[in-house]
Amino acid sequence: MNNFKSHFWYTKSQRNGILFLIVLIVVLQLIYVFVDFSSDEKKDIDTKEIIAFEKEIDSLRKVELENRKPKLFPFNPNFITDFKGYQLGMSTEEIDKLHKFRKTNKYVNSAKEFQKVTKVSDSLLNKISPYFKFPDWVTQKKSKPYQYNSDSKKETKVSTKDINLATQDDFKTINGVGEKLSERIIKYRSKLKGFTIEDQLNEVWGLEDEVVKKVLKVFSIESVPKIEKINVNTASFKEVLSNPYIDYDLCKKIFDYRDEVAELQNISELRNIKDFPENKYQRIVLYLKAE
Repeated sequence: MNNFKSHFWYTKSQRNGILFLIVLIVVLQLIYVFVDFSSDEKKDIDTKEIIAFEKEIDSLRKVELENRKPKLFPFNPNFITDFKGYQLGMSTEEIDKLHKFRKTNKYVNSAKEFQKVTKVSDSLLNKISPYFKFPDWVTQKKSKPYQYNSDSKKETKVSTKDINLATQDDFKTINGVGEKLSERIIKYRSKLKGFTIEDQLNEVWGLEDEVVKKVLKVFSIESVPKIEKINVNTASFKEVLSNPYIDYDLCKKIFDYRDEVAELQNISELRNIKDFPENKYQRIVLYLKAE
């Protein structure tokens, strides 16, 4: 009997303990819900460490933005593409003026000439001209100009007076024509399959008008080259493109026109093509025919 009472009393004590825990939990939950634990004390985030960190982030951001900018390397301004011109800050009109000038087989040989052709502003020129890189013969010419003195003309005999048969050594007898220019004359003559028009000599890169006049005083076209003309109605795209005066765009226009008319009756129909370079017509037809 005593053992049973003792057991009964222990169980009742446990129940009281459980009840106390439940009440305690409820009280704590009420405190959590209704009591504001937030502090009125503001954290000082304007510390030296955070300021230094923010400055470092800004510095890294500036470095990243600078790295994303297109880098400028030395380049020949004669070969600026549309995309390159856009990167440099040139307008569409300025780029088009340069391309139009280059289509005449001429080159700009100084920053001043570049501005004269493109009409770029002084500020843009000052920004990009330090990166202009011209051929060695241009820079050497600026540092030490040629002296075209008739009194110092070489007393060297030429092997022929025919410009289409003259050798590199023959051309070098002309004051103002050295190793490189004489080599260019020979290479361009080969590309044309021979000079047919004296004015074609003006198309040789780097050969100035004054020097051209000196060359033509000694040499002339005595033997007209025999050029096998290509039939524009049956020629392939590659064959027409081999014409030294026809670029890719013009070649495409010629083929579009040929598809439109089925067949050219006369080579002069090329002039019907929109934007056909009339100033090159006489040269282009040296290599083309319509049959």
